[in-house]
Amino acid sequence: MTRPPRVPELAREMAAEFAGTMILILFGCGVVAQVVAGSGLGEAQSLGGHDAIAWAWGIAVTLGVYVSARISGGHINPAVTVALAVYKGFPWRKVLPFCFAQTLGAFVAALIVRWNYTEILNKFDPGLTTKTQFVFSTMPGNGSLPIHTWGAFRDQIIGTAILLFLVLALTDLRNAPPLANMGPLIIGLVVVAIGMAFGSAAGYAINPARDLGPRLAQYLTGYGTAWRDQYGDFYFWVPIVAPLIGGVLGAGLYILLIGRNIPDEEEGPEPSPEYDVS
Repeated sequence: MTRPPRVPELAREMAAEFAGTMILILFGCGVVAQVVAGSGLGEAQSLGGHDAIAWAWGIAVTLGVYVSARISGGHINPAVTVALAVYKGFPWRKVLPFCFAQTLGAFVAALIVRWNYTEILNKFDPGLTTKTQFVFSTMPGNGSLPIHTWGAFRDQIIGTAILLFLVLALTDLRNAPPLANMGPLIIGLVVVAIGMAFGSAAGYAINPARDLGPRLAQYLTGYGTAWRDQYGDFYFWVPIVAPLIGGVLGAGLYILLIGRNIPDEEEGPEPSPEYDVS
């Protein structure tokens, strides 16, 4: 019996990134739709709030990474892909295909969420306005706080820098990383923490695919304001450009402050001054 032809490596990796990012957005946008629209219909107490959103996004990251890690490394985020290409030798020829697969996975997942929540969203926001726009894509100040474009841009650089700093710390085999395949779980907790500490200024997209794919899906399904913020300004570029910058900065800071200073295994750690009797 002949074996079926093996799928090319890049195609396998793109499929994994597509699937992992789709899982991320199914749970991520799904929880926001449930909390936001449900709250507007008087079900806030039973359907959760900010903490439910933060926890669900973190769990979504964990599950998305577990789905794709064995085949593609579980990037599920163009900011991760670009940072790894800059510092860790990830092939540049794979960067655009990975980013495309991630964005496509986010787009398809957002279409599924949009379809599944059609009745609830239409009841809560019949005009499909900025009132529910941040169910799918981010807005400065989540559409209500006094944050504008450049404040959100700053926030996305900081949030993504924190993410990549910690992703490198948690995946660096020389730096006592989580063992027994626990890395994706801890990275998910990092996203929970970012959401709880940096979630109000710009919705902590910290992932260009997470924002662009759902933004395109909502535009194609009736949200005419999808590319703009609540002030009417073009905003879609902020959660694309700022995370790419922040990811490179955060990864670079990890290498500068920690990565290059980790002693070789045979050297062992530097002795603490109070215990150095030499």
